[in-house]
Amino acid sequence: MATVEKELAMYDNGPVFGRNDECWCGSGKKYKKCHLAIDERLNELWERGEEVLPRDLLKTPADLEGIRRSAAVNVGALDYVAERIAPGCTTGDIDRWVHEYTVEHGAIPAPLNYEGFPKSVCTSVNCVVCHGIPSDDEVLVEGDIVNVDCSTILDGYYSDSSRMFCVGEVSPERQRLVDVTRECVEAGLAAIKPWGHLGDIAHAVQAHAEEAGFNVVREFGGHGIGIEFHEDPFVGFVGEAGQGVVLAPGFCFTIEPMVNAGEPDIDMSDPNEWTVRTADRSDSAQWEVQLVITNDGYELLSW
Repeated sequence: MATVEKELAMYDNGPVFGRNDECWCGSGKKYKKCHLAIDERLNELWERGEEVLPRDLLKTPADLEGIRRSAAVNVGALDYVAERIAPGCTTGDIDRWVHEYTVEHGAIPAPLNYEGFPKSVCTSVNCVVCHGIPSDDEVLVEGDIVNVDCSTILDGYYSDSSRMFCVGEVSPERQRLVDVTRECVEAGLAAIKPWGHLGDIAHAVQAHAEEAGFNVVREFGGHGIGIEFHEDPFVGFVGEAGQGVVLAPGFCFTIEPMVNAGEPDIDMSDPNEWTVRTADRSDSAQWEVQLVITNDGYELLSW
């Protein structure tokens, strides 16, 4: 007697597959040996009212290979900046370093002309929270702190990460802000468990920042990424554990808390319509990493 296979009706209204069909992810494996168990679990969670991503936002093995290649250029560009940044250089110099390195490695700086952004990288100094525009008129001096936010497109795949740089010797207060913000990212990573929630990460980040006497910016955060520069969902860093999008294998996103030494409020009134500052002009810091959720944890892709 022939066996009739039951096809799984999908929560995202996407295609359904038989157990012996080739998996939708392009692995070449049969569906039952690849994504069937994951898809069944996603369906179950959706039926229970959980927030789950559609499968077209979960990255396939081929996607991840492309993202890794892009990320190698992105990490290399930040390493290139690290070798050169010093008192007396300008944020315009940083922009040229990133642009030249990226292009020389066959890639495209993602920020350049993105929604009108005029440069190849964001450089956010001291009280600038994010989206600082590089300029030859902005000279870095001893004691400054600067976030260099680098994003790369290679063969259609996107990568994104940022680092804080201390220019020469900085004050203990600024050093502590930079260090605690990096620890916030590490706390967020430590909170990751496959099939957990984005709220687990947010809660860990917020708790670490506030225990240190700092505040997390609410209006800006991380995002899905890979096939597009900014994909769903928004990844905030203020929240409750057990809430938000489910951390399903294949979910690729950034952790990038912006932490203020003073109040969390921001000022978006700059005439250039990009640069965001702290409302009280206190210092701000940000570190950013890109990762993908795996079956047993996560893989760090860009840092």
